[in-house]
Amino acid sequence: MKFRTLLFVFIIILAFLAQSSYPAAPYWKPQLPCQPPHHDSYAFCNTSLGIPARVHSLLSFLTLDDKIQRLSNNNSAIPRLGIPAYEWWSESLHGVATNGPGVTFDGAVKSATVFPQVILAASTFNRTLWRSIAAATAVEALAMYNSGQAGLTFWAPNVNVFVDPRWGRGQETPGEDPMVVSDYAVEYVRGFQGLRNSKGKNGEEHSHGGNGEEDKGDGRLMLSACCKHLTAYNLEKWHDFARYNFNAVVTRQDMEDTYQPPFQSCIQKGSASCLMCAYNSVNGIPACANKVLLEKARTDWGFKGYVASDCDAVATIYEYQHHVKTPEEAVAIALKAGVDINCGTYMLRHMKSALKDGLVVKNDLDRAIFNLFSVQFRLGLFDGSAGRRQFSMFGPQDVCSSEHRRLTLDAARQGIVLLKNEQKFLPLDKTRVSSLAVIGPMANTSSLGGDYTGVPCSLKSILDGFREYIQNMFYATGCFDIVCNSTEGFAQAVSVAKQADYVIVVAGLDLSQETEDRDRHSLLLPGNQMTLINKVASACKKPLVLVLTGGGPLDISFAKDDPRISGVLWIGYPGEEGSKALSEIIFGDHNPAGRLPVTWYPESFSNVPMNDMSMRAVPSRGYPGRTYRFYTGDTVYKFGHGLSYTNFTLEFLSAPSRLRLSTRSSVTKFRSILNLRGNEPQFVLVDEVLNCELLSFSVKISLTNDGGMDGSCVVMLFSRVLSRVIEGAPQKQLIGFDRVHVSANETAETSIFINPCEHLSFGNEEGKRILPLGDHTLILEGIEHVISIEYDMIKKKCW
Repeated sequence: MKFRTLLFVFIIILAFLAQSSYPAAPYWKPQLPCQPPHHDSYAFCNTSLGIPARVHSLLSFLTLDDKIQRLSNNNSAIPRLGIPAYEWWSESLHGVATNGPGVTFDGAVKSATVFPQVILAASTFNRTLWRSIAAATAVEALAMYNSGQAGLTFWAPNVNVFVDPRWGRGQETPGEDPMVVSDYAVEYVRGFQGLRNSKGKNGEEHSHGGNGEEDKGDGRLMLSACCKHLTAYNLEKWHDFARYNFNAVVTRQDMEDTYQPPFQSCIQKGSASCLMCAYNSVNGIPACANKVLLEKARTDWGFKGYVASDCDAVATIYEYQHHVKTPEEAVAIALKAGVDINCGTYMLRHMKSALKDGLVVKNDLDRAIFNLFSVQFRLGLFDGSAGRRQFSMFGPQDVCSSEHRRLTLDAARQGIVLLKNEQKFLPLDKTRVSSLAVIGPMANTSSLGGDYTGVPCSLKSILDGFREYIQNMFYATGCFDIVCNSTEGFAQAVSVAKQADYVIVVAGLDLSQETEDRDRHSLLLPGNQMTLINKVASACKKPLVLVLTGGGPLDISFAKDDPRISGVLWIGYPGEEGSKALSEIIFGDHNPAGRLPVTWYPESFSNVPMNDMSMRAVPSRGYPGRTYRFYTGDTVYKFGHGLSYTNFTLEFLSAPSRLRLSTRSSVTKFRSILNLRGNEPQFVLVDEVLNCELLSFSVKISLTNDGGMDGSCVVMLFSRVLSRVIEGAPQKQLIGFDRVHVSANETAETSIFINPCEHLSFGNEEGKRILPLGDHTLILEGIEHVISIEYDMIKKKCW
């Protein structure tokens, strides 16, 4: 009896030690290939071989039908090889989303953390935070995969540049500046895919630039991220133009320095394992049929991954764009251009006919299948039970965790932008607010996530956030919905405003106004919202506070100039903790520091044709240009605008005054490298500069918090070509940014790293990167520093 008792105790101890040494078993055990006893002896299951050899081995076992079945997002199983079905389409734009058949919320995981929509996360200008959000989303994605509720391949982030304020999907992007969008792409992909050193400190506000990490794109992956939508995608439905048939006419200059940089960075610096081609055509060729566009990613940028079409974008080549005459030609041209997988069933249905007609050959098909399986092998799916073991500890307990809830709260805090604060009306002192009226159609909704949103961990309205601070509250919707076509609720709103000590109006946009397949036609507030705000402002005892929701810019000139409206805040789509973050800012428990990642234009911009993709202004035809880099018209709020409850003084501590470049060229190439004005060179081609990285420098900056409140400061460093004689030069461009927390009455320092060939250059009309010579002005919050760039030419002999 004693022996049995001791044996039982010994077994319990061993079990405890084993549980401590190895990850806990997942709630649901994923089906994986290469499982014993019948399917683990294939050469493609041999982990001692390289991935290319293993994939080629697998290809040798596949029939034609097997291969064609791989060309859809929903891959059927191959039972004889022990390969289970796989769904490629899952979404994770700002948290695991309901979009796509790969994700469900009907299992052990019922919800997932909803982080702020990307446009608001971008307004934090905090690279560390971006990576932390991606890493947290990855943890929840892994937990859902282990629970049988998600795949491993997610189609995010959206890294299109937000060049038109009416675009319904602009909310999904990091804004209008190609450098910001590029940096966001890198941080998201590295944080999500789990490449080395991928996790930052959650909520850390001090975030410097890139850390020089490199990955050749053929390493192991925790998850797969997909940078979309390649390229020049910025229109859903406007007049007679729709994304399915729109032809984006883009100059080589604009392609080089606006539309393509985020995708290049996503691949070269982020090591993205997927690219998605867009619906629209680019210069007459559908993006998913554009071989030059897709091959550039592999040959010039070193892309090693798979190319997915946007959903049914292969079908649109024939059905909407009429670029080919038959469905077979559509699937053939897409496959030959470099598309590896069709979101949808068009390739599945028409590829066999295309092969029979000789439009496609076996090598075209095998190339696509090789790229797809290579990513699955990198994910460890063909390594048997050990392939995903290191991630098997994640489960339902890791979703909606307190850590992730704190992170989404901090992200909303950091992103909310204070647009106006007359007479320092904000923050409100809650001890002096005897009563508060909250008015507006967005005040009592918990739909604060924007599009591509999952099921939130908790549902909280803006009203709920205010109730944590003020007990004596009144509420009126004013408008019955965001469209605000009726004024029936105005009388109640005015009555409530008259009763309260302070009034907050919550207005703006929701997904009925802007989303996928829906653009706006006006930049004004929808319907009668402006009338509601003016009527309430007339009834208030004190100036009111206006809170604006939505991802797209708004013309609120009436509120900007109205003394009856003392405070204006933009909260975007702030995620599930956005109401708490807003309340903390309004009542002074957090100091706002967000900056606008997009220009806010006046309503007159609505006269600009949305189908005109040109970035540079063309005065001869009354075209004002796009984004702060090239737009020449009036603004409501400029890119980078954002106020704080404290004051910061910034100074240059150190920066070089002169840089000397070297170029290597034959005498005959001299004029093709340097643009001469008389005998004076104007610029040098970046590709001809020798060792430009050795000329990189840091600009050291001091920040003094002159106010009485701790706060963060977003440091934004711009540059401008001083002479501005070079055709197409930006008016100014962002060359570096950082977010630094500074205590009240204290001083901090930061450094911004500058590579002159990368940060001080732009595209010329031929689509080549040029670096202007002569004086460049560095601009920092109104103060300037001049750097002169000179050159030496090292001549080569001509043989």
